[in-house]
Amino acid sequence: MATRAQCRCRRPKANGRARVAGGQDYEVRYEARKTRRSASAVKKAVKKVGSSRKKAERRLGR
Repeated sequence: MATRAQCRCRRPKANGRARVAGGQDYEVRYEARKTRRSASAVKKAVKKVGSSRKKAERRLGR
């Protein structure tokens, strides 16, 4: 029987949407469409402030 700790490890991480994967085109396109900015602007923002979605959106002016 699996212990509670083992069962929790199989669950997806709660912070999956809290990050922007700057190297993933679909993530960059989604964020660009959402903030009405270009994909290159999103990549620059992610590179400047890190992968935090909240910080990247703040940088992009949303």
